[in-house]
Amino acid sequence: MREIYFEIRTEDIAYVKFVIESYEGVGLIRTVDRKKAVIVVLIVEDFLDDGRALLASLQSEINLTEIPRPAEVGDDWLMTELATEAPSE
Repeated sequence: MREIYFEIRTEDIAYVKFVIESYEGVGLIRTVDRKKAVIVVLIVEDFLDDGRALLASLQSEINLTEIPRPAEVGDDWLMTELATEAPSE
């Protein structure tokens, strides 16, 4: 899976989650930092182009700013597991 991090308005998190996860098999999102409204979109490698196109479409609707991977990913078990794997490009 490819990790793509974003800053987003808190009130848009549920909308982005709904849209991303409605495209079954493409990916899912996790909230990395609720206070700062940082999310990570985890996209399956086989659907990376589709996922990027979907994210570009969302960026035309809402403020969705791509950011580098935060140094601290919180205590989410999945994000901790991904942090121990090879870094994504």
